[in-house]
Amino acid sequence: MSRTTPTLADLAAAAGVSTMTASRALNNQPGIARRTRAAILKVASEKGYVTNRVAQKLSSGQSGVIGVIALQLDIPFIIGVVNSVVRAAAAAGNEALIYSHPEREKQPSSNVLQLLQQFTDGVVALPPYQPGFVEALARGRFPVAMVDSPLDHAQLPCVTADDYGGARSAMKHLAELGHKRIAFIAGSEQLGSARERLRAYHEAVAVHGLVRDPALVVPGRYSLEGGRAATLALLALKKRPTAIFAANDLSAFGVMAVLQEQGLKIAQDMSVVGFDDVPAALHVHPALTTVRQPMEGIGRAAVSTLLSQIAGLAPDSARVTLPTELIVRQSTAPPQR
Repeated sequence: MSRTTPTLADLAAAAGVSTMTASRALNNQPGIARRTRAAILKVASEKGYVTNRVAQKLSSGQSGVIGVIALQLDIPFIIGVVNSVVRAAAAAGNEALIYSHPEREKQPSSNVLQLLQQFTDGVVALPPYQPGFVEALARGRFPVAMVDSPLDHAQLPCVTADDYGGARSAMKHLAELGHKRIAFIAGSEQLGSARERLRAYHEAVAVHGLVRDPALVVPGRYSLEGGRAATLALLALKKRPTAIFAANDLSAFGVMAVLQEQGLKIAQDMSVVGFDDVPAALHVHPALTTVRQPMEGIGRAAVSTLLSQIAGLAPDSARVTLPTELIVRQSTAPPQR
């Protein structure tokens, strides 16, 4: 004998309340006594009741689900922000639906757009971005909050860290240690964060009177492999840098791996600075000097920005910028004379 899925009416009858009361309790809406809500949730758990999010959205206009687009879930910074988004969504009484696209070079299909628009109330989009995807998602006033920003989406609400200020603090630290020949491993050029960190590097070179050499700026694409390839190119220069500033921690880990493979001592032979302060930055050897991004704060701000749009409110600002902090550890030291 097959077991039928209980309906909202079945649940309400078992709990001795109206369907309206049962619905409000399940959707965490106000006006329901705590004891009544607890009793309804207990009955729902016992009977295996599952909320029909599509029907809920059709009836009330909201599903209580926030979408999260994170195409690369193997990047520590992205993982940290996604975890924060999930926690912030739960604190606001929402579920989170996470979408990751395994084929990074391909555009997600229109089915994904329809899925997100049908099942969620809005989406937090994290880099990297496929061309046109976020734009298509935002059509029809569908709420979208971005983390970081690509070139062609400056008009959409965005949450980011102070990339420029953080990079300037990293360069100032290296300059004050006495480094004059500092290399920079750049990030993904289509992202605002990468452009701001590169701008800060060039301005710091001018302000601190450092060596200006185009060969010291190499692409790294925010990746471990990019950091490795960039370091090999820098070590092949006739006149090597004495310090390397990588645009994110993942590429900095690639820098450190190559230096150690080449028999160079980090800090003594070559200082290394990253950007993000992912958990592994504290546990590599030597511990990485880096610029801390407030990953928890970025996730919370993105959810707050999105929920404001879902509620029909205009965000206070189209762009929320959170402060960064230089964390000095053991991977930097004065250059050897």
